[in-house]
Amino acid sequence: MKALVLTEFNKKMEVKEVPEPTLEDNGVVIRVKANGICRSDYHFMKGDLSWVGMQLELPHVLGHEFSGVVDKVGRDVTKFKEGDRVVVPHAHGEGTCEYCMTGHSNICDHGSVAGVSYWGGFGEYVHVHDADRNVVQLPESISFEAGAALGCRFMTAFHGLVDQVKVKPGEWVAVHGSGGLGLCVSHVASAIGARVITVDINDEALELAKEFGAEFTINGSKEDAVQRIVEITGGGAHVAVDALGITATCQNAINSLRKRGRHLQLGLTSSDEQGKVELPVDLIVVKELEFIGSSNMPVSRFSAMLNMIESGVLHPEKMITRKVSLEEAADIIINMEEFKTPGLSVVNQW
Repeated sequence: MKALVLTEFNKKMEVKEVPEPTLEDNGVVIRVKANGICRSDYHFMKGDLSWVGMQLELPHVLGHEFSGVVDKVGRDVTKFKEGDRVVVPHAHGEGTCEYCMTGHSNICDHGSVAGVSYWGGFGEYVHVHDADRNVVQLPESISFEAGAALGCRFMTAFHGLVDQVKVKPGEWVAVHGSGGLGLCVSHVASAIGARVITVDINDEALELAKEFGAEFTINGSKEDAVQRIVEITGGGAHVAVDALGITATCQNAINSLRKRGRHLQLGLTSSDEQGKVELPVDLIVVKELEFIGSSNMPVSRFSAMLNMIESGVLHPEKMITRKVSLEEAADIIINMEEFKTPGLSVVNQW
């Protein structure tokens, strides 16, 4: 099969012919119809995230935001048949640990990650193990491209805002970083009824944020984002989101909060931070701020998000700015260093 293969860290990936995956009894083989291009792919290409246990063996096929059609079904699988339209939430649980048993399969003690623990959606076919637990039916009304957008960034935004910080209608939400994840955050927060302020250094990304719910946008390279947020909100945001994961966005997000505000950390750091960012601890104490992490989304919550999409409240397909080939994906990923890829890019051509 054709696949985009990572053969060396910090080097542009190459399109190659590789073997098709082998079907296991509890798994399904999916013919990929669309795969999202995520900033996490850039981190993996660079060899980042080893500090959180994500160590890739090379060669490797990335891709953790994919949808497609079931091509083969293992004999122990009960929920799927050949031809089913499916999407794969990329954080998998195995079902027996205390977190899976209490509804938090996204942080399973023995979990796996699509496109990291096994070869992913930058190939024509993907095998997903324990399919009954880790694969979701994709409604006919949702395109494969929109489905691909759901597998990581969209569901991460949804879980973080709805389940973790529990954003309420009318609250101010300041989103720091307006790449694919930040754009999803702005859209979901606005759909909930929050008032959204988006910060970025790319005017094109800020224009997209306006289209998807941002009431105010701030170019952080041209003005003091923290001061401007405090002015707009009359004291600071109720919720601030670091949707990028660098020191500046994390610190600015916390500093932009009002008293008793909630900080939501969604972005993972790069090799510059290696997971460690200095925090204004005294400010967190005296203002009674909350610092809340959020990782992916439990598979059990997927139906709630799909219901909002089918009812027309959420529109992931409108945030897709580019539909590209595997060859083009390689260029997009390596150019993410410069933060010049606004919106969501999806591979749908092999």
